[in-house]
Amino acid sequence: MSQNLVSLDITDAQVTAALDALTALENALTGLISLDNDERRRLSKMGPKSEFFCRQTLNVLGQNPQIIPPSLGLADAQADLVALDRLRPVLDRLQRIAERGADTETALGSDIMDVAREGYGLLQVSGSHQGLDAARRELSSRWAKTRRTPEPPSA
Repeated sequence: MSQNLVSLDITDAQVTAALDALTALENALTGLISLDNDERRRLSKMGPKSEFFCRQTLNVLGQNPQIIPPSLGLADAQADLVALDRLRPVLDRLQRIAERGADTETALGSDIMDVAREGYGLLQVSGSHQGLDAARRELSSRWAKTRRTPEPPSA
């Protein structure tokens, strides 16, 4: 018997509703940016330990404005911290939805592969009696192994 990790019937109306909700989300969060890989690598990252340091530092600086030069940009950093705190719950939910979506996609693909492998096995066993040799040969390309050319021995 084939596996069946998930049975899912997604209607056109559900897809439309989900896409509309994503559009509304994109419209609600118009300030989100995209970074290219080089920018992402160059930026200093704020992990959990760093976040505690940053929060404490901004708090102390906010309580002692006499030591801060105007060029530091404390107000901008404080506003960024507020924005981060507001954005995180949204991103957490999106992350959970994305993970569930990816897991569902994996399960659906696995269910499909399981049935297809079993069906291919049936074609191999009894397909020739049903005139399905050409179809089986065409499908066999999935399992064809490519030969590796051996690397010459290093000197």
